[in-house]
Amino acid sequence: MENIETGEQLEAVTEEINKFQQYLDQYVPGVVAFGVRALIALIIFFVGSKLIKLVRRIVRRSMERGGADVGLIQFMDSLIKAFLYFLLVMFIASGFGVDTTSVIALVGSAGLALGLALQGCLSNFAGGVLILMVKPFKVGDYIIQGDLEGTVSEIQMIYTNLLTPDNRKIVIPNGTLANNSLINVTAEEKRRLDIDVGISYTADLRRAKELCQRLLEAESRVLKEEEHIVVVSELADSAVILRVRFWVRPEDYWPMKWDTTEAIKLLFDENHIEIPFPQMDVTIKQGQM
Repeated sequence: MENIETGEQLEAVTEEINKFQQYLDQYVPGVVAFGVRALIALIIFFVGSKLIKLVRRIVRRSMERGGADVGLIQFMDSLIKAFLYFLLVMFIASGFGVDTTSVIALVGSAGLALGLALQGCLSNFAGGVLILMVKPFKVGDYIIQGDLEGTVSEIQMIYTNLLTPDNRKIVIPNGTLANNSLINVTAEEKRRLDIDVGISYTADLRRAKELCQRLLEAESRVLKEEEHIVVVSELADSAVILRVRFWVRPEDYWPMKWDTTEAIKLLFDENHIEIPFPQMDVTIKQGQM
């Protein structure tokens, strides 16, 4: 009896071993093949990423040597990056048996639906192309759009990035910039600066104008080839308003505004020229008994 039971146990173990062997023969080759394909796909993606970075670097350097605008270089770089990574993903997918032709056809047929769903993105993309063609501004320009203003740091496919003077980042859709009015503060090589200052009606007007004129002539940042004048712009209620007008380079605008305003105040103080401030005289009359 013991021999019979032992034989049955051996047969059961042998049967289990055969089943496990059949399982391995059936599934392991597929798993190994998939693992090999996955490993190859990772290697291809790694190598492809390096090649894409190389291509982008070559294109950027070529455009830089050709004197292309920085904004155009950034825009083309982001466009090339998206296109090449799409091709890389399609190439890897084909290694897993995916019919890339069908995928591309599906993407093409879905393009209309995506276009309707992503009208804003397409409008911003078109706005980016229009900005690069018309060039209302470029990277490095200081622009004002509505309540937003800052220095253009990057022009991408969909958005344009600005940096404010206090180093905050503003992201504005290209469609907004392309379809609305904006002010490019630094587009020209020079800017006019007007500073108004009031003096007392009893102050020496000619002396005040002469002091301001001398101040402008002594300042090296004032563009001497342009008109720089000091005139009476208004006879206000409590002051004679002098307008000091001159031209500077865009990068000197704010420093000159602050420095000149302070210099005029100190100069007037030294020469006893009063800068009035709002005040009220009250006269009290006593009634007759």
